[in-house]
Amino acid sequence: MALKAVHVSDVPNLDQVPANASLALYSNRFSKGVEFGQKAFRASKFLVIGHRGSGMNALQSSDRRMRAIKENSILSFNAAAKFPIDFVEFDVQVTKDNCPVIFHDDVILSVDKGTVFEKRITELTLSEFLYYGPQQDPQKEGNCLLRKTKDGKIVNWNVEADDSLCTLEEAFQKVETSIGFNIELKFDDHIVYDHGYLTCVLQTILQVVFENAKERPIIFSTFQPDAALLVRKLQATYPVFFLTNGGTELYDDVRRNSLEEALKVCLEGGLQGIVSEVKGIFRNPGTVKKIRDSELSLLTYGRLNNVAEAVYMQHLMGVEGVIVDLVEEITEAMEEMMIKPKAIEKGEEEEGKKEEGEGKVEEVEMDKKPQFSERELSFLLKLIPQLIEL
Repeated sequence: MALKAVHVSDVPNLDQVPANASLALYSNRFSKGVEFGQKAFRASKFLVIGHRGSGMNALQSSDRRMRAIKENSILSFNAAAKFPIDFVEFDVQVTKDNCPVIFHDDVILSVDKGTVFEKRITELTLSEFLYYGPQQDPQKEGNCLLRKTKDGKIVNWNVEADDSLCTLEEAFQKVETSIGFNIELKFDDHIVYDHGYLTCVLQTILQVVFENAKERPIIFSTFQPDAALLVRKLQATYPVFFLTNGGTELYDDVRRNSLEEALKVCLEGGLQGIVSEVKGIFRNPGTVKKIRDSELSLLTYGRLNNVAEAVYMQHLMGVEGVIVDLVEEITEAMEEMMIKPKAIEKGEEEEGKKEEGEGKVEEVEMDKKPQFSERELSFLLKLIPQLIEL
């Protein structure tokens, strides 16, 4: 199943998907903790989602937390599950022999006899893919795993707690069952994909999901507009979110270049929500209301989501959830900021009308409609140094 690059004009219209393309994947199952149907997806609470598990790996970061656990691994997913999060987010690609695997980068880098080489995940067989990095069998030694940083440097993929690469099926089998999966359907930003290839890849992934998900909450997301529209046509059980940079980066496909375009994609394709780079939301806060008024959900991702004040401000703005790297710190901060103990009187509300013997008890009450206070405004002031970089 090799990649086939084609001209945009040669890609068939999605209406040409055959009636039996879904492989009978429709189901009446619903995820716990969220409500969704043909149109709307609604979370019963503000969602915190672990980015690639317990956080992405930034191998040159001075913050050791960004190098603590191997991203997109069973170890990372279960480490995140120890905290009060709702989902883990991870990237799924399909190998040459049709196996969905979990890996973020388009290519895998290694070294042979002193020469660095790279291979696309989609050009590897499953056995070749799994042979990179630590092996499940301690008696075996896999190929060295390297990574290219954003500035082009190639470094050893060294983390404090390493783990082997894994398949999507393994994740279903080995990750704590109460944790939902935000499955990002991963495609190369610089390739226009053949319609048949997209269909084959998505059906392969959907088959694994429907055979293994059981009652686990599932969200699909992708930056690839055609893949988002197609996976929505192939199944009606799980919500599909369109990922966008929110205008912080520009692409040849205009559908990827703004929140307004993302909104159009969702409305035209019957998608359930948008996942935006958080800077796009702070740059254009008025779109939050437009998205909510369109009965779409809104989640965000990005480095600012590791700043508790930025996350809380999004809660106030109407964002429904965030994808974060610092799972422990953000979940603790959100609990402190969003759940406020209040003394609630029993019996008569008016002072002096309580029956003798009745007192006050502490109850936890969710601050569902918080008002802007001096504290909230101070959060904005703390954000200014980072927001001016937008």
